[in-house]
Amino acid sequence: MTGSSGKRLYVALIHHPVIDKNGETIASAVTNLDLHDIARVCLTYGVSGYYVITPLKDQMVLVNRILDHWATGVGGTYNPNRQQALELVRVKATVAEMVSEIAETDGLQPKTVATTAKRHAGSLSYRRLREMSADATPLVLAFGTAWGLSDTFMAAADYILDPLAGAGTYNHLSVRSAVSIILDRVLGGWT
Repeated sequence: MTGSSGKRLYVALIHHPVIDKNGETIASAVTNLDLHDIARVCLTYGVSGYYVITPLKDQMVLVNRILDHWATGVGGTYNPNRQQALELVRVKATVAEMVSEIAETDGLQPKTVATTAKRHAGSLSYRRLREMSADATPLVLAFGTAWGLSDTFMAAADYILDPLAGAGTYNHLSVRSAVSIILDRVLGGWT
């Protein structure tokens, strides 16, 4: 499933375990826009696969229904470009299922890179992640929905990426925007 960039970089949109505004661990709802927009940016940058992680059965059904509409339904005929992008999407109930599938597909255990809006000591720079993406070891860029990835997820990640920094103190991007900016920094042509 290696993308056109030739790199083994995956994107995971995590809906559990994430936190709500009170810091409680929850499972968040899937949004249609996240499916479409993140799939399109993943295909644009040659990402190997885009995983949507949700343990909620009704959300899995919803995602698969949307994907089916664009893969085999009228949506694929109407917009073949979107159909092509959505072919990258895989739905899994847990991060462990995703990791297992990537390890089986690529023959190597992937390393998880958690993203966050908060600064962490020892976090990974974009330059270093760009260098690492050229290695054989698959990398999973994990993005949290709701108010971000849970502390347990962050503690279990292999790396934590530097947060994006804007012009001021406001730092609450949509996950779609964050994915786009980070993929451009890691896989884009800028230096």
